[in-house]
Amino acid sequence: MRTTVGIIGAGPAGLLLARLLHRAGVDSVVLESRDRAYVEHRQRAGILEQGTADVLRAAGAGERMDREGLRHDGIELRFDRRRHRVDLPALTGGRSVTVYAQTEVCKDLVALQLKEGGPLLFGAEALAVEGAASDRPRIPFRYQGREDVLECDYAVGCDGFWGVARQAVPAGVSRVYERTYPYAWLGVLADVAPSHDELVYARHERGFALLSMRPPAGRHRPGGEAASLPVESFVSRLYLQVPRGTEAGRWSDEEIWDELERRFETDDDWHLERGPVTRKSVTPMRSFVHEPMRHGRLLLAGDAAHIVPPTGAKGLNLAVGDVVTLARALVHEKETGSAELLDTYSATCLRRIWQAERFSHDMTTLLHRAPDATAFDDRLQLARLERIASSRAAGTDLAEGYTGFPLG
Repeated sequence: MRTTVGIIGAGPAGLLLARLLHRAGVDSVVLESRDRAYVEHRQRAGILEQGTADVLRAAGAGERMDREGLRHDGIELRFDRRRHRVDLPALTGGRSVTVYAQTEVCKDLVALQLKEGGPLLFGAEALAVEGAASDRPRIPFRYQGREDVLECDYAVGCDGFWGVARQAVPAGVSRVYERTYPYAWLGVLADVAPSHDELVYARHERGFALLSMRPPAGRHRPGGEAASLPVESFVSRLYLQVPRGTEAGRWSDEEIWDELERRFETDDDWHLERGPVTRKSVTPMRSFVHEPMRHGRLLLAGDAAHIVPPTGAKGLNLAVGDVVTLARALVHEKETGSAELLDTYSATCLRRIWQAERFSHDMTTLLHRAPDATAFDDRLQLARLERIASSRAAGTDLAEGYTGFPLG
């Protein structure tokens, strides 16, 4: 099998890259080791930056997002029993975010790829990337019980942290930067309308809590107008800071709701609505960056190159930034014969990635209580939150980071 761009992984990075290349007339083949059902139901975050939403619309993949997603113009910081709203458009010149789950983004992109794009092979396990430093890299893969080889001009690893692509970068070339956090998120999906119409980030002496939301499966707004579902149509997605290594099953539903109530408590009449918990999971917290993101004709994108703690809602959005930059570079080479943009791909992406890593780390340490935190640490956290609540400059810095750094 032969193609111009061989893409490993049909997550949002691989699927969007294939879509952007197809629209520019560059052929590709996407290899995905899992089946379609897994790809379309793999639960991940669902906060889309302004730039990500704009890219999906421009790629022809934004119709359902605009119909069923929920635009958010603010987030709420909760600390010391007080509430402070960060007005995103007012602080960023009109930018906002959209609540639309990554699973739904993948469904939209899969449907478009199968209808209009190049080959998308589910159940095709990439075994390695060979000849990355040559003019014609090869991707051996196993598909439908037999082994085959995908020859390409460029191989792109969108296969996540545990994928084979990054392993093809020689150890002498790789530089790895990482941090593991001593806590995790216990996440629950609950069949109850959200208790607030925007996301709530709570700093509490017992640990962090987050109130989020997502549309329930199968709910669609009638008609074709580009308008969001009302927040009452969404179900609640909530998170608790827990020690690293916690097992989700060790928390009963009642214990989870009780702890959420404690951490979201305020001095006004706000209260938390309870409902049946339909899913529990634990998400570990880590920061990770692999440099460089290019070796020869192998390029890395998304989680294959970087991981962020989920506090800043940056994972999917960073992947979009990577593939927008990469697609632009590949199309530039096709049209001009120049590899100039490909040569700067890694450096261009890393500037944005490190800003997102910085923002995600800042949000994480601002809101989570470390196991060894002292009274001095607690007061510093509260002072940082007070600064955001009282200073337009500090609030603007948070709002700019939350709505997204420039693509490319």
